[in-house]
Amino acid sequence: MALDAQQLKQFEEEGWLFFPEAFSPEECALLRAEAEGIYAQQREEVWREKSGAPRTAFAAHLYNEAFGILGRHPRLIKPVEQLFGEHVYMHQYKINAKAAFTGDVWQWHQDYGTWLRDDGMPEPRAMNIAVFMDEVMPINGPLMLIPRSQHQGNLAAQHDTSTTSYPLWTINDEVVTKLVQEGGIVAPTGKAGGVLMFHGNLVHGSAPNITPYPRKIVYLTLNACSNYIRMPTRKEWIAHTDFAPIVPCDDGALVDYARRYRQAAE
Repeated sequence: MALDAQQLKQFEEEGWLFFPEAFSPEECALLRAEAEGIYAQQREEVWREKSGAPRTAFAAHLYNEAFGILGRHPRLIKPVEQLFGEHVYMHQYKINAKAAFTGDVWQWHQDYGTWLRDDGMPEPRAMNIAVFMDEVMPINGPLMLIPRSQHQGNLAAQHDTSTTSYPLWTINDEVVTKLVQEGGIVAPTGKAGGVLMFHGNLVHGSAPNITPYPRKIVYLTLNACSNYIRMPTRKEWIAHTDFAPIVPCDDGALVDYARRYRQAAE
């Protein structure tokens, strides 16, 4: 999935790209089933909302074969290597849920703010690349992005440890209002299998999900190998310290696994 000149220009200017249905229904069905199995486990890597609904599952690529394959998939790795001009390693891996009716808010924030403050990442040369496992609709808590906000650099933030079950370095309302006046808000939506990638300094957030439609997204945080974290403060399964370059798998590896999974179940 090489990026063309127009896509490179859009990313440079807007800070994000969206690829509809980059993964097939067969691949997505496998990932959904595997995610539900992970959310049902009582593991320290699985964080829950105050309601008890799953919020995020960290490091699934280390203990689940399907998500391990996804973490090495060339459709995700190659575009980021193209943008950075070097190999990447996995800084963080998580499966975020917006459970039907109870999925909570993600406040406005920049990801690099956390990577810098909590992990000692030198530069914003890490990328979030997201895979939609469910259909993401305007009504079920889509990720909202403020285009061009990455050009503002690392913004001042407050460490919110009480609003939700997940601590986050958040951007205040006044700054968000100014950024939206300048760049607007976009909320990429689409069927399961869509892939969204966005700059580490792009300001983003999402509203609660009060619909009957769940919204699960896998996030790979791919960091340039030269930009490895210097002062990690979080657990290894949240911010990884294995800085080895990712070796991409075959493009069809997830489909092959899905078919073996189906045959084993029959």
